[in-house]
Amino acid sequence: MSITERTTTSPVAEFVPRRHPWRIVGIVVVLLAALALAAVVVLNPRFQWNVVFHYLFDPRILSGLWMTIFLTFIAMVVGLVIGVVIAVMRVSASRTLRWSSGFYIWFFRGTPVLVQLVFWYNLGYLFPDISIGIPFADPWFTARTNDLITPLLAAILGLGLNEGAYLAEIIRAGILSVSSGQREAATSIGMTRAQSFRRIVLPQAMRVIIPPTGNETIGMLKSTSLVSVIALSDLMYSAQSIYSRTFEVIPLLLTASVWYLVLTSILSFGQSKIEDHFGRGVTAEAGLSGRNGMLHMLRRTGRKA
Repeated sequence: MSITERTTTSPVAEFVPRRHPWRIVGIVVVLLAALALAAVVVLNPRFQWNVVFHYLFDPRILSGLWMTIFLTFIAMVVGLVIGVVIAVMRVSASRTLRWSSGFYIWFFRGTPVLVQLVFWYNLGYLFPDISIGIPFADPWFTARTNDLITPLLAAILGLGLNEGAYLAEIIRAGILSVSSGQREAATSIGMTRAQSFRRIVLPQAMRVIIPPTGNETIGMLKSTSLVSVIALSDLMYSAQSIYSRTFEVIPLLLTASVWYLVLTSILSFGQSKIEDHFGRGVTAEAGLSGRNGMLHMLRRTGRKA
């Protein structure tokens, strides 16, 4: 019998997946642990779930919730603006700009955000008055620092400036992820540095920037709870002000936690949708570089070179 005949007449081997008995054991253990945890949480009367649901839509809690949402939005906007400026300075050809931006990131990432919040809130101790004008001349404007630096402004400054340092490194990583060949190709067709950054670099860098920025937004949402130390009525401070009178500590903490979980779930869903939007065309552009990749990006965004 020839080799060909022997091959064609031999039975075809069937693929049998390998059994993993320990995987089944792990699933059973996890399910039993989840059931036990659910039973403890639901059946333990000391959780006082009736109190939790009673305060869930309390006007004081809802007022603190809106302050938390507002603080998260404003702090992230401030952080993004600062982050873009500092990131561009970090990749600048100027050594002075690189060093000054590096000092900013070093300082604000190296000190706790809680310390920064308390510092801005007590700025009046160092500078009783704030004046604006030309040095060595009469000021145009003078006001007491404590009148200007309200708890809300102190919270925005503390959270926004701190977040700007982290976002600067995230944006810088996104900028550096775009090949230098595309920037050189943009220059070769007459684009300025600003045009190439806005049309070529930034749209591609967004794929790298979006995921960690989404995580930073979720982290910022939870970091707003720190402003309770400067008596700003956010969600956490509202819960604290209620349980300081009623002594229902655990139910009010659970109420705040429920709202934090709802907001983080919404942000996580929005983050996934934005990632999907900026992830389009990754496969098509993966093999393109230099002028071809740059032209493909211009066509995909509907712009002309």
